Amino acid sequence: VQLQASGGGLVQAGGSLRLSCAASGPTFSDYHMGWFRQVPGKEREFVAAIGRNLNIIYYQDSVKGRFTISRDNAKNTLYLQMNSLKPEDTAVYYCAAKFRPASVIVTASQYDYWGQGTLVTVSS
Repeated sequence: VQLQASGGGLVQAGGSLRLSCAASGPTFSDYHMGWFRQVPGKEREFVAAIGRNLNIIYYQDSVKGRFTISRDNAKNTLYLQMNSLKPEDTAVYYCAAKFRPASVIVTASQYDYWGQGTLVTVSS
């Protein structure tokens, strides 16, 4: 599967952005999907994950209550709605796909496919 992330940009603290990740290739619904983020000099960090049929949703503690992950299997698209953004949310955000895992995946190395990343900058 090929992934294309979009929707990043510059926003003031407290603002909102919606990231999208368009998938092409084999059946999107066969893939467990995740969002990660990375800042220079640090490892890629788990943000959120969603199961193939929306049966599993999992968030990193720092984004709970502010971010919402969702997917539209009919449109082959993954989303990340980000509200109440903080300067520490500034990063390049990546979408990722894992083919039919047995459980929720929060480790970057376990994902099979990655999008190219979209930059989110939150100003104070």
